[in-house]
Amino acid sequence: MNKIILNYIIKNFTKNFLIVVGIFYCFGLILNLFEEVEFFKNINVSIFTPLVLTSIYIPSLIIKILPFIIFISSLWFMLSIKGNKDLLTIKIFGYSNIKIFIILAFCAFLIGWLVLFIINPITSSMSKYYEQVKSNYSRDVDHLINFKRDGLWIKEKLNNKHRFISSKKLEGNFLKDVTIFHFDDKSNLINKITAEKANIKDSEWILFETNIFKSDQGIIDKTFFEEYNINSIYDLNKINNLFKNFDTMSFMDLVFNYNKLLDSGYNKNFLNQSLHTLLALPFFLLLMTGIASILTMGNLKKKNNLKMSVIGLVLVIIVYYLKDLSLALGQIDKIPLILSIWAPIIALSLFTFIGLIQINEK
Repeated sequence: MNKIILNYIIKNFTKNFLIVVGIFYCFGLILNLFEEVEFFKNINVSIFTPLVLTSIYIPSLIIKILPFIIFISSLWFMLSIKGNKDLLTIKIFGYSNIKIFIILAFCAFLIGWLVLFIINPITSSMSKYYEQVKSNYSRDVDHLINFKRDGLWIKEKLNNKHRFISSKKLEGNFLKDVTIFHFDDKSNLINKITAEKANIKDSEWILFETNIFKSDQGIIDKTFFEEYNINSIYDLNKINNLFKNFDTMSFMDLVFNYNKLLDSGYNKNFLNQSLHTLLALPFFLLLMTGIASILTMGNLKKKNNLKMSVIGLVLVIIVYYLKDLSLALGQIDKIPLILSIWAPIIALSLFTFIGLIQINEK
């Protein structure tokens, strides 16, 4: 009988979870489709293009709101078993409130790790494809920037010429091993610039140990400067912001290619934030089931269901707000960045622990 009850709890909780995911996916599909249609309205593309892009964008959005989805799934499941008296039956067969919570928490925790190791690599690839397609259709194609395996590449459109910049890596405020090509409007090479490094903290770049090569009637003229300045539309802040898209960075990449990404020029704080935010996901899901359990299993009365549901939704919104506030404090160095990610988890753990002790006595 215990095995039957265990299967019943897991099966129905998983069913509720999948239904809630489906509902959120449909809502996201409808809402984001309007944005994609607006983007493509003046571009000659198939009517299916916005739909396809929307369908591959929504899964990454689902992962972002997964704690909220788990909370709704847990709340729905426990309210349903309270409503049909199954909770009372389950307790008769020896399942206490804390034991029911442990089963649900384990399921949520397992879902979190499955998402990180199986779903997240797929959604990150989908997000990369989404961004690539959108960038191909973007009107602003005169200015492009991309990190590749061989380093950073930048394309700029100047008044009467084009500039292509390559660098092996970004280290602090500096681009290392910089090569710059200037072409005129007819794609003729104007000059080539090489530099040991470039300070890009501001839009006026300072190049160090610089060589400028020009062709004069077939003869290459080389000029050396210890320091040489050029103006760019990009600075360090803009470049870092362009690559703060967590959706395109999978958990597996961060775990197994962390040093490689760091050497490629990705900001260390950005990588740490991405890694620890994803790593905290299973624990956050577990705690969401704890909040739902505290709100619903305190008593068997049905009349409190609506009240508890409203309180629960408000509480989760507050948790999300405090979580974002803590992260913002970490990003501006008011508190350590990693602590800012885990502090809400720690605080929520204490709250959940106290609440579960209280409901286990009932």
